[in-house]
Amino acid sequence: MKESITGAEALMRSLEHEGVKTIFGYPGGAIMPVYDALYDHKDSLNHILVRHEQGAAHAAQGYARVSGEVGVCLVTSGPGATNTITGVADAMIDSTPIVVIAGQVAAAFLGTDAFQEVDLVGITQPITKWSYQIRRAEDIAWAVSRAFYIARSGRPGPVVLDFAKNAQMEKVEYEPVEVDFIRSYDPDPEIDPKCIAEAVAMINGAKKPFALIGQGVELGNATTELLQFIEKADIPCGCTLLGLSAFPSSHRLNKGMLGMHGNLGPNVKTNECDVLIAIGMRFDDRVTGKLETYAKQAKVIHLDIDPSEIGKNVHVDIPVLGNCKKTLSLLTELMQKNKHTEWIDSFAPYEKTEFDQVIKKELFPTEGPLNMGEVIHAVSEATHHNAVLVTDVGQNQMMSCRYFKFSQKRSVITSGGMGTMGFGLPAAIGATFGRPDRTVCVFMGDGGLQMNLQEFGTIMEQKSPVKIILLNNNYLGNVRQWQAMFFNHRYSFTPMLNPDYMQIAAAYGIPSRRVIERADLEDAIREMLQTDGPFLLEACVIEEGNVLPMTPPGYSVNQMLLEC
Repeated sequence: MKESITGAEALMRSLEHEGVKTIFGYPGGAIMPVYDALYDHKDSLNHILVRHEQGAAHAAQGYARVSGEVGVCLVTSGPGATNTITGVADAMIDSTPIVVIAGQVAAAFLGTDAFQEVDLVGITQPITKWSYQIRRAEDIAWAVSRAFYIARSGRPGPVVLDFAKNAQMEKVEYEPVEVDFIRSYDPDPEIDPKCIAEAVAMINGAKKPFALIGQGVELGNATTELLQFIEKADIPCGCTLLGLSAFPSSHRLNKGMLGMHGNLGPNVKTNECDVLIAIGMRFDDRVTGKLETYAKQAKVIHLDIDPSEIGKNVHVDIPVLGNCKKTLSLLTELMQKNKHTEWIDSFAPYEKTEFDQVIKKELFPTEGPLNMGEVIHAVSEATHHNAVLVTDVGQNQMMSCRYFKFSQKRSVITSGGMGTMGFGLPAAIGATFGRPDRTVCVFMGDGGLQMNLQEFGTIMEQKSPVKIILLNNNYLGNVRQWQAMFFNHRYSFTPMLNPDYMQIAAAYGIPSRRVIERADLEDAIREMLQTDGPFLLEACVIEEGNVLPMTPPGYSVNQMLLEC
């Protein structure tokens, strides 16, 4: 005879069956039976009590991005559920696999405007891969298995389970369920041999090929296959914001970051190449600039697992649908070994120009206040480019992704498509649980830090070893830069009156140090990295520094500004 258990206990066992080890959450009335069941599973399910439900969602994202596993967060109904919405939307656009489990009023009260009732399924359907309301205990095992299957398969993304309170309390004869097929859902599309053959012929015949590397390479666990492909074809490449660690920063064929604040060479050469090979990226507007002039001279090959992305923004000559781990291997096996020395060398003048006019001034100043870039560069050097980079959003994000370097995969955690301020701190907490063996450095601005500052409490309780580098310029820096460039220096509500962050850190038991002088920077970074557990390093940087180069809105990718 099967054991009869509560729905809440069935959820616990279903999560364990899925291999879940860590949950980020915050309790409340409508999820209380689940938390009561969790009390008996503390040895197998490590619950991290955040200080705000948005923090739970972002922490689950950070955990998922660095580990490759599904992140899980557990919250109550009403405001507890709606507080996760920003993280859910962020996970959707950045293809991050998370499962949000939210309490809900009992099924008998649905539609009555009961206390803390909200139509979570209705709210989240447009921003999830799947959103489902569990009303019966007998559906729990199936729903959890399906949720994890959808979240992690194909193009990953968020799933929301709305868990009615009666289903948490009802008795059920639990039996694990394995969902590995859903009608009309094709997470691993069949690869067309004809498209592979056409792509091989085009790559073999290319004189000036250029590859665009996106996060899909990491999501598909295809970093090894990518390296083999790029080296055999001798193709220079540029990386999207989320794809920066999919290819080693130091590799001779890595020409830098694409996009609005990317490197000069890869942006200019996008509009000069004859074959453009996009791998696991979605042609975001921050990468393409003015679409009417984007790579019009090139034939475009697009490798992606999501058919909706192919041809969505940019015309594609050869679509290669499928998991890039498989498609890259097929291309590499069939194509000829090549050399493109002259084409690769043509990037060098642009690299020199950018170094002389931008990088040298940003990283190696001899006087004046600290620059953001030099702080980031110094931290990257001190960690030997082996750390996990987490960023918040704004100038700190663009500078970090420009000047931090990577030697390992899954080393960039940033809010790309949503640009969510407040993302960095909780995402970094999640990353320390996803990869406790790695150093996690989060760069933040003074605006973004204050958006989820309460998560210092989570760091305090968990002793999460987050290395927090606050780039404090007393402005909402990115908005101020745009105000300076496009709104006649009218700084409308961007100056920040800031608290004493050292005192705040001390209140949470977090060691800290403030750096103002350049001569103290190296020693302060050493102290931060040698300190066990968390550390806050506040770097007081130039107040009106700008992120350059920049492709202004409406400009072509080869029209980057080197000064403003």
